Amino acid sequence: MPSLRHLRWFLLALFALLAACAGLPQGVERVPSQAIDDAAATVLGAAALASLGPQEEGASARSGLRLLPAGDQAFEARIALVRLAQRSVDAQYYQVADDVSGRQFLRELRDAGARGVRVRLLVDDLYAGEEEALLAGLAAQAGVEVRLFNPLPARDGSVARRTLLSLREFSRVNRRMHNKLLVADNAFAISGGRNIADAYFERSEPANFIDLDVLSAGPVVARMSAVFDQYWNSEQAYPVQSLAAADEQGEPARLSFDRRVQPQGNELPVGERDALGQPSVGAQLRGGKVELTPAPVRVVADLPDKASVPAGTLREDSPVMRAKLELMQSASSEVFLASPYVVPSEGGLNALRAVAQRVRVSLVTNSLATTDEPLVHFGYARYRTALLDMGVSLYELMPGQAQAWATDAPGRASLGRLHAKLAVVDGRWLSIGSMNMDRRSAHSNTEMVLIVDSPVLATQAASLLRGQRLPNAYQLRAQGGEGQVRRLQWVMQHDGGEVVLAHEPALNWGRRLRLSVLSAMVDEELL
Repeated sequence: MPSLRHLRWFLLALFALLAACAGLPQGVERVPSQAIDDAAATVLGAAALASLGPQEEGASARSGLRLLPAGDQAFEARIALVRLAQRSVDAQYYQVADDVSGRQFLRELRDAGARGVRVRLLVDDLYAGEEEALLAGLAAQAGVEVRLFNPLPARDGSVARRTLLSLREFSRVNRRMHNKLLVADNAFAISGGRNIADAYFERSEPANFIDLDVLSAGPVVARMSAVFDQYWNSEQAYPVQSLAAADEQGEPARLSFDRRVQPQGNELPVGERDALGQPSVGAQLRGGKVELTPAPVRVVADLPDKASVPAGTLREDSPVMRAKLELMQSASSEVFLASPYVVPSEGGLNALRAVAQRVRVSLVTNSLATTDEPLVHFGYARYRTALLDMGVSLYELMPGQAQAWATDAPGRASLGRLHAKLAVVDGRWLSIGSMNMDRRSAHSNTEMVLIVDSPVLATQAASLLRGQRLPNAYQLRAQGGEGQVRRLQWVMQHDGGEVVLAHEPALNWGRRLRLSVLSAMVDEELL
């Protein structure tokens, strides 16, 4: 009787044989371009200089940073930067959704191009297929260029259909651009974990993501712009016009775009202050100065050609994953980690084990009840006992109403799903960006992180999760000694006492069976 592993490969081969013989266009012209280098001559450039303040003579130039915990303010900050830009806007995202937030964002890019700003938008192709006509319509606007990263050969239909019809190139199309970055006039940048979609900005029902971005000014912005240029000018980036159908281009596409992005009158208000007591970025930019925390920053980014590594290549941790593991290994007292998806690579597991032998290690992730990727969670579940036996304090977010990281913004009663990706080391170092603690981030997706030397920012990031999320999380325990069956417990605090659950919340026998069957057919490298 064939094993499930044999069945999995049989199905993959079958789908590949059935796949259409679609291919990517050849000889695509990509006009190279680079970030502007005269940011000081712009309104945003002047605001960046005022925000950074005087630099100490002879000292290395420091960047300035500010955390963006509240979804409403994080979106407002992006819109403010685009509206104030005078020379250029560069945006790079894994996903730009066709929803209220996505259409407003694209509308603002259109308007920036119309007033003479050079706009470059780079979007990963996996989810962009269903928005291809919309993106082609944006590219038909004055001053706007749009490119799709690592496109799938199959262009029509849903993500699932396009993926199945592209399986003959699966080793390539499985590799996605996961970076998230917005740079305005090469003066300010926003990076972190948020895509452009309602769920990342507290605009969605029934669930919103709990995430964290960082606003930056100073030398770090030029370094992130250089990363953007690498991706924009790479062979993996295809102008959308080279991929879109003929009837999705030109004047008809432009007019169709204008109709689709018309304001709907349902844009949400922005709170005056977030959980850190910070006013909105837009209000401060209009005043000519943003409150920033000065700090040395290192930018670590994977190369775009990570997306074109041929099948059979040795799986090694990427530069971003290695940098994060090295930061953890440098700890002398404590490591605090947050990641929505945790499927450790061998290197990640060994690094956690070595670090946990010396210092306190805490990890917060989603529970099965809060994750949007139950199959990935099932892959993570295999490692929970091992993590606990290493001495890692393990927390899983409880289901309940999402609490916006804002003090006066109108919140929505919805499920909160962790999406922030950060590491805080010794209360001093902060790693924040797009990388999850999983094999996909380590081996398949391209990622970018900032590694910041700032006790102020590190403490703020940790306190946001510890103070607001850990009281709403299960703490896991492993029962049973050596030679005994190990059983997990989920412990929650209620009315000043502990409530202990002996079975995983939200997991019944039917769901367990479905996930067991699916996980047997999917390699952990794909989770």
